[in-house]
Amino acid sequence: MTNEQRSSRVIGYLCALGAGAVWGTTGPLSTKLYAEGAAITGIGFWRLMLGTAGLALWAVLFHRDVFKVDRKGLLLMGVLGGAMVALFEVAYQFGIAGAGVAGAAALLYTAPVMVALVARPLLGEQLTPLRFALAVVVMIGAAMTVTGKSAGATQSAIALPSLVAGIVGGLLAAVSYATTTVLARWTVPRYGSYRMLFWEALGGVVILAIVLPLAGHAPAPPPTSAAWLYVFALAAGGVVLANFLFFAGVRRIEATLTAVAATIEPVVGALLAFLLLSQGLTLVGWVGLVLVVGGVSGGYLSEGREAVGAAQPEP
Repeated sequence: MTNEQRSSRVIGYLCALGAGAVWGTTGPLSTKLYAEGAAITGIGFWRLMLGTAGLALWAVLFHRDVFKVDRKGLLLMGVLGGAMVALFEVAYQFGIAGAGVAGAAALLYTAPVMVALVARPLLGEQLTPLRFALAVVVMIGAAMTVTGKSAGATQSAIALPSLVAGIVGGLLAAVSYATTTVLARWTVPRYGSYRMLFWEALGGVVILAIVLPLAGHAPAPPPTSAAWLYVFALAAGGVVLANFLFFAGVRRIEATLTAVAATIEPVVGALLAFLLLSQGLTLVGWVGLVLVVGGVSGGYLSEGREAVGAAQPEP
């Protein structure tokens, strides 16, 4: 390996870690928005709208081919992908508000488990004993993280209905994320990752703009200048910067290693919640978080080794 190749791989790891770290700020920033009086249902809409505007501006300046898409791509990415993005943006906010930052992140990372379970009937992928065991580990870890809140945390006195809503929201966010992942396995090789990111984000904005008012929750603008700043940070970070970093990592290192590095997200979220919001975890909670990260990382690494082995030629 040349020095140039080594440097490229180092940059790839740093980009992937950066993407996970930026995604980890979503929970703390959203919690700050709640404190400013922003409605849970409106946060996802405004951050997605600003993020989509940023993606559109980048496309106009550098990648105008992103706007060209056929009817099938529009239906898959704009309608189906947009519906999943819209569901994620609302459900994850309920997950953060009800289950806490660490709990919502742990629930979100059950998505790879769901992908593993549906990959066999939908994509023909095998559900090996190792994948099943890692799925069980992740599920147990998520449950431990949700229930392992520190008694001194500000969110520990949350009412049971809110906690249930948080768990349901976190699991729905995981379902939408898993569905998007399965969809991406078909669309990205045909349309490209940037085109999918833009069209599913745009579709999500349109769907939320229609559905939220019909449900009686029209997305009111953030009530204060500080709230606008938090929304802008969520859009610039979670929607735009993190995805660009993730794609930059994938271009330089294997997708498996990129995904493993990005699992730093729930760790960063839990640490920020502890430092900034006093949302602490007990030992059980931290062990659960380690199980989630370890189970997801183990699954990705296992798939990476299988892919490398399958790619090797016969002697």
